[in-house]
Amino acid sequence: MSIINNNIPVDVIGFGALNLDKMYYVNEIACQDQESYIKDLDSNPGGSAANTIIGLSRLGLKTSYIGKIADDEEGECIELKLISEGVFVNNLIMSEKGNSGKVLGFIDENGERALYVDSGVNDEITIDEINLKNIQNTKIIHYSSFLGDSFNTQLELLDYIPDSVILSLDPGMFYAKKEIKDIKKLLDRTNILLINENELKLLFENYYSEVDGLIDSDEGLSFRDIAIHVLDDGIDTVVVKRGSKSVYAINNKDEEVKVPVFNVDVVDTTAAGDSFNVGFLYSYLKGYSLEKSCLIGNWVASKCVENICTVGLPNKTQLENFEDNIDDTNH
Repeated sequence: MSIINNNIPVDVIGFGALNLDKMYYVNEIACQDQESYIKDLDSNPGGSAANTIIGLSRLGLKTSYIGKIADDEEGECIELKLISEGVFVNNLIMSEKGNSGKVLGFIDENGERALYVDSGVNDEITIDEINLKNIQNTKIIHYSSFLGDSFNTQLELLDYIPDSVILSLDPGMFYAKKEIKDIKKLLDRTNILLINENELKLLFENYYSEVDGLIDSDEGLSFRDIAIHVLDDGIDTVVVKRGSKSVYAINNKDEEVKVPVFNVDVVDTTAAGDSFNVGFLYSYLKGYSLEKSCLIGNWVASKCVENICTVGLPNKTQLENFEDNIDDTNH
């Protein structure tokens, strides 16, 4: 296909699945042979990297997105949402066939969720559909997961990303289930790894246990042990999101922090990790310390989970007010 010259310099480009999220709010998530009842329904565009890009746009950064949608109602809804949030859609790929990605989700009264995914055209992205010139003029490219073949396109794109561009990765459970050998090329190019504790252990624990000679031992590796291994293997910054416990982070500048989360009334955890990424990447571009970056990430996540989906993602003014409060507290 021919690529239109539509290069727009931006701060962050996202590259991941684009879905229309249809979320059903239920009293509890039903198990096999159980029944539950639906209390409410909400429909919003989503996808891990898309949520992060929307959040960064709200904070005043220039953003764009590499993703694929079909010529259908869901695709139109996704495109209009990105435009309304100020995200440049010059890297959006339109498919003349197939259907746009959809996620069917069930969220209980504690904000816990169960998700079912129809990838649609998400997994049909090829390297020749991406404007390679556009990735030359960004500061960060942020990857999140695909279910199928578009993962291979993400790997291909690595060969075209300049060394000056930071690559951040939120692997999600889909990539965490891969073998290290299958994802090694991506890990080798990653500068910032944004991963939750379960994903970290699933992806790396057996690999590093074997490296340390602990594969048959009762002595397991802690999340900190694994994070240090990952750092030593070349990733500049490793952030471990530990849910309601805390965030642990370490980088190659000898910073190591553990930052508690904010205690808020949780409505929906669907975009909790994605919204943390918003605050962290924003702070990274501002040159903030690792501790402050995690603190702001936790704050953005706390605002998000108080509402459904990405509704609660804060704007620039709200963040500036929070930063002023941090500065006042530290003086």
